[in-house]
Amino acid sequence: MTTILAIESSCDETSAAVISNGQLRSNIVATQLIHQKYGGVVPELASRAHQQHILPVVEKALKDAKVSKKDLNAIAFTRGPGLLGALLVGASFAKALALGLDIPLIEVNHMQAHVLAHFIEEPRPAFPFLCLTVSGGHTQIVLVRGPLEMEVIGETQDDAVGEAFDKTAKLLNLPYPGGPLVDQYAQKGNPSAFPFPISEMPGLHFSFSGIKTSVLYFLQSRTKEDPRFVEENIADICAGVQHTLIKMLLQKLRKAAKQTGISDIAIAGGVSANSGLRKSLREMGEKDGWNVYIPRFEYCTDNAGMIAMAAHFKFQQKQFAEQTISPMPRMAI
Repeated sequence: MTTILAIESSCDETSAAVISNGQLRSNIVATQLIHQKYGGVVPELASRAHQQHILPVVEKALKDAKVSKKDLNAIAFTRGPGLLGALLVGASFAKALALGLDIPLIEVNHMQAHVLAHFIEEPRPAFPFLCLTVSGGHTQIVLVRGPLEMEVIGETQDDAVGEAFDKTAKLLNLPYPGGPLVDQYAQKGNPSAFPFPISEMPGLHFSFSGIKTSVLYFLQSRTKEDPRFVEENIADICAGVQHTLIKMLLQKLRKAAKQTGISDIAIAGGVSANSGLRKSLREMGEKDGWNVYIPRFEYCTDNAGMIAMAAHFKFQQKQFAEQTISPMPRMAI
């Protein structure tokens, strides 16, 4: 029995999970609510909150998994990408625990872990497959040849799609985190009421800075004519923005599938929890004959379960880290 404790602390979720022989036994997440009053994640506050949450979260993960520290065979942690201060908390804790227990240390790439969240439970995609990885900081199309063999074949050249959702929410005076609220309003709106332009980029790359600017100018113009415009049309505005962002994502994903000849298609990352994206991907999959894989909501957002899954594959290959290892805030996949 190989049992691994995994720790995730890349941004504003403090999480710990236990995995045994590839089976997830616990996955505990502590959400940092303090950032809501500031309208976004404050790095220094995130670091302090991680320090407060990490020990209770780890203890809860071990308790729920019914294992003790002496049962552990390795400690895994998120090395990057993420906020440096937040990553330092998780990395320092993991290194100290591994050193104290005299067991191996495993560093995990946060974005690779999002992809490997698909292997936590059935159904699991077959290799090779394409994964659209979408979050507040990343938008990538990843060619996944194996658990530890991934290649980014398309990515955003400026802003991430999650940032476009959050910026739209902020312009609409919606509270943080705004992305899920845009999704909720969009479900009640007409996506054709207010069309927004699509940014064209070469190859499989994306650009989302243009739509953010378009939404800004659109709202400035309309509210100048009618101060109650946003209040009276918020559902249609959200529906239009969301429809445009999803269209941009899926156009490139379809292009990637045609270029590679791959029909196993997955999504991952926080934005993969978006109901509109999940529905549109399923519809496109049925039309194009894809095998579509969408993780449960709890495995879309940041969690240690996905870190544990990635660590499981790394343990099998004996890919261990030294105690001298440091976090990498801009770590590439």
